[in-house]
Amino acid sequence: MNLAALYSGGKDSTFATYLMEQQGHEIEFLISIIPDNTYSWMFHTPNLNLIPAMAEAMDKKYIGIESHGEEKEELEALRSVLEGLEVDGIITGAIASDYQWDRINHICEDLNLKVFSPLWRKNPLVVMENMIESGVRSVIATVAAEGLNEKWLGRELDHKTLEDLKILNERYKVSVSGEGGEYESLTLDSPLHKKSMEIKSFEVIESRDNSRMHVKEVALIDKQK
Repeated sequence: MNLAALYSGGKDSTFATYLMEQQGHEIEFLISIIPDNTYSWMFHTPNLNLIPAMAEAMDKKYIGIESHGEEKEELEALRSVLEGLEVDGIITGAIASDYQWDRINHICEDLNLKVFSPLWRKNPLVVMENMIESGVRSVIATVAAEGLNEKWLGRELDHKTLEDLKILNERYKVSVSGEGGEYESLTLDSPLHKKSMEIKSFEVIESRDNSRMHVKEVALIDKQK
């Protein structure tokens, strides 16, 4: 099928897109909803400024649309994008969010589009292990949970980090996949990438609820063949 990926720049949407491409589907478009609400319940918000560069790194077409307002406006922005695309369905990286799952499925049902969520209801630990083994390279870009602080920002989500997240899961019930909003990620490389992404400059922004790494400049690096 010809599919579009609902893409946030994080590990889950990257891995989901990779899995669907591995199944033989063609993914031409990366779609990003860009809320002006930093605390959107529907969509990932950190470092959305980098997604055009990510699309270039993966040699895919990028479609970004700004959303002003709350959930209703965000969903209408998604609907408006999907109405104008000639695709058979969309891909999401959802693992356990019923809130997002229900609303995206409702829109796609109205538009007669299929929804593919290859990570849905999978064991988060297994998802993380498979993701790391697949070659998806991501770093932690936002932390918002007990046991996670600014020292975790920029840390690669590799096997060592996963072991440390498992300890926090036992101690504080932190989700190893960050599905509950404990952390968010930024993808630097994957099997989909024709070029990898290198962070050149960033700033750490602190708030009452979280610490986040706002990346200001990146470089695309040719991958060795």
